[in-house]
Amino acid sequence: MTGPALPSGVGLGWRPDIAGFVAELPGLGFTEVIAESVHLDHPSRHLLELRDRGVPVVPHGVRLSLGGAEPVADERVAHLAACAAALGAPLVSEHIAFVRAGGIEAGHLLPVPRTRAALKVLAANIRRTQDGLPVPLAVEPIAALFDWPDAEYEEGDFLTELVERTGVLLLLDVANVYANARNRGADPAALLDRVPLERVAYCHVAGGAESGGRYHDTHTAPVPAEVLDLIKELCARRGPPGLLLERDGHYPPAAELRAELDAIAAAAGLAAVT
Repeated sequence: MTGPALPSGVGLGWRPDIAGFVAELPGLGFTEVIAESVHLDHPSRHLLELRDRGVPVVPHGVRLSLGGAEPVADERVAHLAACAAALGAPLVSEHIAFVRAGGIEAGHLLPVPRTRAALKVLAANIRRTQDGLPVPLAVEPIAALFDWPDAEYEEGDFLTELVERTGVLLLLDVANVYANARNRGADPAALLDRVPLERVAYCHVAGGAESGGRYHDTHTAPVPAEVLDLIKELCARRGPPGLLLERDGHYPPAAELRAELDAIAAAAGLAAVT
């Protein structure tokens, strides 16, 4: 892919609880911070130190509601833009999802119906966001516990048309691909053959857990072998992208976390992080 410099190597999501650990990783390729957690008047010194060391820091939004019926809020786009400027980010990312409707906050990332009408609204919100950003935007298909009825697209075709309409990049969450396929009774590798992999800016990797007959993308468990195998499938199709491990709570001992990062690197044929 030509264009902007994209994250590479293996990264780890920055969280305050593991800020010191992230900062000490010798082979850290990049990191990502939840954009809404960044206080622009006093950003974390750990993030600024990483930036100054030349480690790419990607702001990752969770509240923009790109898939909502209402236009995205200018002030939320402005915050993403300011985060990108403050952190020297190569790009920013958000979700293909909605989080509010009619003034009601859902508190969760909710899936967008795969219909022509929803695609039109989503594309308009993405273009509005792109116009307010100083760097490219990558959007992430979420892990969804249900699909809306009367879909007019398969997921891969929906993403392909979205990219064609907007020129947006994709943040492909390999764990989400696995979770959705498992819950739908489908082959996760089959989606990789339908997604425009040349537009993938970087990838997420995470672990999950079975509960109530469904697989949940929890970010609190080790990356399963099936997701590591899917990384191999992805890399065989397009070469290794940047791969970022997401962990949110229930952090294991440092040695286990290092081993998990190195397992991701090994699956992609990349140099060890630690």
